[in-house]
Order: sequence, then structure tokens, then C-alpha cells
Amino acid sequence: MTWVALCLPTPCPPSLPDAAQSREALHGLAIWALQFSPRVALRGDAVLVELGGSERLFGGRKALRARIGIEGAALGVVAVAWGRSGLGALALARAGADGFATLDDVDAAADLLDSLPLPTLDAALPHLPTLARLGCQRLGELRRLPRGGVARRFGAALLEALDQAYGLRPEPQVWFTLPERFEATLELQAPVDNAAALLFGARRLLLQLGGWLAARQAGVVAFTLAWWSDTLRHQAGRGSLMVRTAEPSRDADHLARLLGEQLARARLDAPAEALLLRADEVRAWAPPSASLLPDPVQQRAALGLALERVAARLGASHVLRPVLRDDARPEASQTWQEANMAAPRQWPVGDGLPQPTFLLPRPLRLAQRGDQPLYQGALQLLLGPHRIEGGWWDRDGEATRHVARDYWVARSEHAGILWVFHTRLAADASAWFLHGMFA
Repeated sequence: MTWVALCLPTPCPPSLPDAAQSREALHGLAIWALQFSPRVALRGDAVLVELGGSERLFGGRKALRARIGIEGAALGVVAVAWGRSGLGALALARAGADGFATLDDVDAAADLLDSLPLPTLDAALPHLPTLARLGCQRLGELRRLPRGGVARRFGAALLEALDQAYGLRPEPQVWFTLPERFEATLELQAPVDNAAALLFGARRLLLQLGGWLAARQAGVVAFTLAWWSDTLRHQAGRGSLMVRTAEPSRDADHLARLLGEQLARARLDAPAEALLLRADEVRAWAPPSASLLPDPVQQRAALGLALERVAARLGASHVLRPVLRDDARPEASQTWQEANMAAPRQWPVGDGLPQPTFLLPRPLRLAQRGDQPLYQGALQLLLGPHRIEGGWWDRDGEATRHVARDYWVARSEHAGILWVFHTRLAADASAWFLHGMFA
């Protein structure tokens, strides 16, 4: 088995506020660790994670070690150690050692544990004075004592913990459970009066959010960052902003860039002393394909991430994209919306008749010779008619924008292929209009 122990700094001297902050940090670290394995346990000032079944999913043991080291440091981890058991990894972390190189060697792992001081094992702490008088300072010296005498003198719990540390007995654990909702807070080390500087602390919360989303196989589409000072926590001076994404995401770096662009334009009413990050809306998230062939879905996702970053910098109203509407009228079948808004359902366009490349802003009424339309000469009707009728619900004051048209693909000797329609309303019956052109 492969275990990793992640240790956070212990408040010294211990006080109630510091202890509460330490528990909050430990809870956040456990949430982040759940993305690597569902087998996560809290033990004192550390988080234990069993990774034996997860190494290949994250690119192998070395790649996983590098990622845990980098992201763990950003979350305040002061010691990381790998071991063949949970208690063994915890003892190594407390001693500032690392058993990564001994994971596949039972004898080397045991020799490394033998060299550790006794205080690294919690079960030995109540017996340290007596063990010191017996000449025991390290785990190896304790292990060499007669087991029967140790059990009678110190109880079976010490031997049981010692065997568990060396991987000789199973370790019963109380596994950490994933919360249904994500909401995490962070007390800043010093008051911050610049909104852009809040991003440094927010990154830590975003890493926790990324772990929570990965454990839930979900992505976030809306999250809120709030800040306050102790004197303004329940007053109007508290500030917040919401970030929305067009597609579900759990990439902490991408979310941090979007948040940073908005924080750059925000202003603080008072210095901030604490942060809160909350996931407001999450959706199911499909992992990227590992296929060697180009994936159109991933290509569209990459474009969406780029548009979100541009919109965060310029403002959502300055980056728009066209979307289809459920409206048969060509001039009303498309609208523009903010690029970082979720794309609506894409409605089908047309029913087999070719659609023009260019649409005129307003239909151009054509001259006629009898019933034949003219545009730089007589038009030859090629395909049609394609009947479109609707708009009775679209009102402009007392009037409606109702249309009733028969569309044709027509050929002009000088202008090429055109898109024209023949009206059927009484107000302009038998009129012909040019509405689009084919490239």
C-alpha cells in the first residue's frame, strides 16, 4: 500500500481562535485530498491519504508526488512524507523524513522507521519518561524490547500502534466524508486594502474547490468570493463578487485568472481580514478525452476558456457570440449574448433549402415585370418555395411583426445566386424582396 501524510503547522501556543483556524485548514486540506483518493483520514495535525489504487490515474507515482508537493505547499502543508502505512508515513512526516524511495522495499522501510524518535508515534507519548529510563529513544529500540514485557508494562495499545506503523497489522480508519456543498473560509495573515491582492489567499480556496469538484465529478459554473473585516462582517462594508463560466470547469488556474480579472476592477470599502469562497452552481463534468485523434469538443472548450479570459478583462458586455433562437423568421433566428453565459440549446435551421451566406439588414424590395422579380435583370427561380410564417407574438406597440413569405433560391445573370421571397400578406401582396446572397 502507498500512503502519504500531509502535516499542517500546529498553533503554538494553542489558543481557541488558532485551534478553530487549524481545524478549518485541516478540513480544507482533506477536501482537496479527496480528488486523489476516497480513502482520506484526519489524524491530529495531519491528513492521511491512501494512494495505492490512484497512482496510475495521475500519471504515476513520481508525477503524483510532484503535484501533491506543489499544491500542498500552496495549502499550507509544512511536511509531506510517503510510507507503506498511514502511521508510518505520519511518523516520517513529523520527523522531517520521507520514505518515498523505500515504498517498494520492506526492509529499507523498516530500517528508516527504526531511526525515528519515539515522539513521532502518538501511542508512545504517555510513556516517554519511562521508556527514556529504559534507554529507548527510537522506534527501533522499542521494537527490540520483549513484547510480553512491553504489553504488561505499557499496555497492548502501544504494541498495536507500533505494528500498524510497520505495516504488520491493518489500520482501522475513520474516513473523511465529502460535504454536499462547498463553502470555505480563510483568515488572512494581515489586513488587505487592495482587492487585487486578495487573489493570493483566494488561490488557496480555489485549490480546495478544485479538489471538491474532482471528488464529485463535477464542474463549477458560478462561484462567489466574499471578504470582510472583523468590524464589518455583519455590516454593509462586506464585499463580494460572483464569477460565472460558460462551461463547467474545475481548473483552479483558469478560475483564478477569471477571478483575478474581476478583482482588478473591484474596490474595497475597508481592509479585508477574511475570505469566503462558495460554489453557487455546479454541473456534471466529463473528463477530457485521452484519444490521439483531434477532439472537436476539447477544441471548443479551449476556445471557450480563451473567450472567458478576454471577457473577464474587457467586461462581459464587450465579448459577444451569436446564438440561434427558436424563430423561423431569418432576421429573428439569431441573437447575441455574452460569451461567458451558458450556450442555449441549438435549434435546427431550415428544412433542406440552402441558407444564404450573407443576410441583408433589411429586405430590399425588388422591381417587377408582371409577376417576375427583377434585380440587375430578370431573376430565374431555381429552388422553392420554402414557406415561413410567424411572428404574431412579436409586438411593436399595437402592431405585430408577423410575416408570411415564400422563399426562393434565384439566379441573377450579373449578381449571382440570391435569396428572395414573395409576400403573401394583404398589405404588400405579390411583392418580391431580396433578403440574402450566396457567396
